[in-house]
Amino acid sequence: MTAPLPISLKVNGELIEAHVLPRLNLADFLREHLGLTGTHVGCEHGVCGACTVRLNGDIVRACLLLAVQLDGASVETVEGLSDTGEIADLQAAFHTRNALQCGYCTPAMLITAQDLLKQMPQPDREQIREHLSGNYCRCTGYHAIVDAVEATARKRVGRA
Repeated sequence: MTAPLPISLKVNGELIEAHVLPRLNLADFLREHLGLTGTHVGCEHGVCGACTVRLNGDIVRACLLLAVQLDGASVETVEGLSDTGEIADLQAAFHTRNALQCGYCTPAMLITAQDLLKQMPQPDREQIREHLSGNYCRCTGYHAIVDAVEATARKRVGRA
């Protein structure tokens, strides 16, 4: 089966209808077909976490999913979370704490950190490190990233 197949899904709240090749992964669909370049492709094995997006509310690796599997699904990327303001405080903390480094891993780190803070509003540093452990920062900037997530958590619960 090599002919393009129709799909219909919501991406960042917008209904998208497209025809995609059966072998096209979600990360490449988002980047190449929709121009949502915040989703990065790193290892293409789901190990580095650079392609992390939300699928129906849960974080997933976009490089491990085929776009045709997502007919009827809802996908949120860092662009969507940014546009709604959902992660504005996390983005500000990453900037303030110098956690941006080269920025390649940053979109996925933000999505993963937001996932943690939704599940656990007051994580300790070990819990933050554990939740982010599936996202690689090749700049070895973990300390600053953990600082930014911790600062955001404190601010959200009014302890900053």
